[in-house]
Amino acid sequence: MTLKVAIQMDPIQAIDIAGDSTFVLALEAQARGHALWHYEPRHLSFREGRVIAEARRLTVRRKTGDHFTLGDAEQLDLSTVDVVLMRQDPPFDMAYITATHILEHVHPKTLVVNDPASVRNAPEKLFVTHFPQLMPPTLISSDVAEIKRFRDRYEDIIVKPLFGNGGAGVFHITPGDENLNSLLELFSQRSREPLIVQKYLPAVRQGDKRIILVDGEPLGAINRVPAAGEARSNMHVGGRAEKSLLTDRDREICATIGPVLKEQGLVFVGIDVIGDYLTEINVTSPTGLQEVARFDGTQLEAAIWDVIEGKIAARG
Repeated sequence: MTLKVAIQMDPIQAIDIAGDSTFVLALEAQARGHALWHYEPRHLSFREGRVIAEARRLTVRRKTGDHFTLGDAEQLDLSTVDVVLMRQDPPFDMAYITATHILEHVHPKTLVVNDPASVRNAPEKLFVTHFPQLMPPTLISSDVAEIKRFRDRYEDIIVKPLFGNGGAGVFHITPGDENLNSLLELFSQRSREPLIVQKYLPAVRQGDKRIILVDGEPLGAINRVPAAGEARSNMHVGGRAEKSLLTDRDREICATIGPVLKEQGLVFVGIDVIGDYLTEINVTSPTGLQEVARFDGTQLEAAIWDVIEGKIAARG
C-alpha cells in the first residue's frame, strides 16, 4: 500500500529531530514507501468548495542540520491525498479551531489524524472533565470568589491557563502564598478565558507520567520528573524523562477512556497521570514517541501507521 500523506505542522526547519514525534512519524511513513508533502497551517485554504494547501514534497532523514528536503511549492488539493496528519503545536486558539473546521470538509474521505471535529471538541484540560471519577479536585472558572473558595478548601493548589501548553503559565500556590490576588489580576488582564485550578498533588515530585494510547490502547509510557525547585515536569523546562511501566491504576484509567478515544477517531493520544489521577488528555499534537523508544526500543510510530493503514484498507 502506497499512500499520499500531507503533514500539517510547524516549520520543519525548527524541529528537534532528537525529540520530535512528527519527525519519526514522517520517517516511518517514508520507510513504508508513502509519498510525503509538508505545509504549515497558514498555507491551508478553503477555496470555492475545495480544501487546498500550498505544499511541498518532503523527504526526511535523521541527520542533524540536514534532516529534510522540500520540493517546489504546489497547490495540493487535500481531497486527492489519502491522509492528513494534523500535527501543528498549540496554542489551541481560533487559528487552530479554524483549521479543524476547514479540514472537516475533506475528512473522512481523506483521513485526518486526529479527527478534526474531535480535536476541536477535546481541548486537553476540558476533555478530561468528562471523566470526573479519574480527576483530582478541579475548578474551571473566571469567578475570583469561586477560585478563593476553592483555595480555602484545598489550600495547596495549581493555577494555570485553560488553553495553555508546554507548562507555560503554571503556578503552584502554597498555603502561605500571598500572590493569588495579583496572579488572578494578571491573568484577567491577559485573557477573558477561565482558569483551571486543581488541588496540588504532591505525587508530582515522583513524576508526571505520559502514557501514549494508539487507537485507544496504551502502548508505552515515560515518567517526567520535575527539576529541583520546579513545579512543572515538562522536559523543555528541565523535567527529566525516566523509564516507566503501567500500574494497575494506569490501566484502569486507560480502560475507561480508551473506547471513547477510539470511537472519536483520536488515533494518537498522550495522557498525563500524576499518582492516581488523570490530569490531561492531549489530542492536538501529542509527543513522547522518541522518549519511549529510547527507554524500551518500542517504535510506537509503527503502531500508529499500522492503524492508519488499517483504516484506509477497511474503506477499500
